[in-house]
Amino acid sequence: MEAIFLEPVLQEKIWGGKKLSTEFHLDIPSDKTGEAWVISAHPNGPSVVKRPEAYAGQTLAELYEREPQLFGPNHPEPFPLLVKILDANDNLSVQVHPDDAYAQAHEGPNELGKTECWYILSAEEGAKIIYGHNASTKEEFEAYVEKGDFDGLFREVEVKAGEFYDVPAGTIHAIGAGITILETQQSSDTTYRVFDYNRKDDSGKERELHLQQSIDVSLIPHQDSEHTKRDLKVKANELTELVANDYFVVYKLDVTVEQAYAFEEDYYLATVVKGSGEVTLDQETYPLKIADSFILPYGPKDVTFSGDMELVISKPVF
Repeated sequence: MEAIFLEPVLQEKIWGGKKLSTEFHLDIPSDKTGEAWVISAHPNGPSVVKRPEAYAGQTLAELYEREPQLFGPNHPEPFPLLVKILDANDNLSVQVHPDDAYAQAHEGPNELGKTECWYILSAEEGAKIIYGHNASTKEEFEAYVEKGDFDGLFREVEVKAGEFYDVPAGTIHAIGAGITILETQQSSDTTYRVFDYNRKDDSGKERELHLQQSIDVSLIPHQDSEHTKRDLKVKANELTELVANDYFVVYKLDVTVEQAYAFEEDYYLATVVKGSGEVTLDQETYPLKIADSFILPYGPKDVTFSGDMELVISKPVF
């Protein structure tokens, strides 16, 4: 068994910046680069396999179709997860995502909803996210929107590095300026914008809002997820579970010594978010640095991590 390493897909965004280059050492296309899709089989940005040589040059979507043994029996179509690093140099639009049922009814029969979660990698002093809203009923939500009282509608939360936020489908949310995150999500690119700060794109047009869809899918009233962890404690060299839901399980691992780990047969997705080190899989050792992203394939496996680094690791639930 060999680890599968992937090339990230860089996405330019109106709110993006330079940190994917300056902090994560990725080759960005411009100073407005907002996202690195580090593990993706989505058609809007499929990752390409770097190694092993036998699979190099294939997209992850192609590998998923051609080599099903790497992903286990009964794995779903399409590839279920998408992992990103986001650099918010400016505020993201305030948005909400549908669940599976709404996405399939309104966006297409093969579309997934979008439940996601964020591990905060860095946050400038005073940086904030929008996480939820203040409306008690759908009618109250609509009234806030009709009046344009978005300050009254949205809930702001000041954040710091090391916090974890669970963002189920239907949660109003936005990453604020000065924040970088590692996002694990369902493999969906469906976003309904509620508010975009009246910004204009390069052609001078304001970006489209999706107010009716937003009202349709938003959780009203808002409830903070029980999995959100603002006082997250991660013990070194222990696989710490951050969230387990119907779509994925996400872990944090802080490596300071060489240690073996008992991974289940499932396949796992991993991204180095700080530092450097090595991973040994079935007696083959691979060097790791920040932003490296790889898959540990399905099957029994002996996995050892060493070095001084932090990783976010996930596996799909199906």
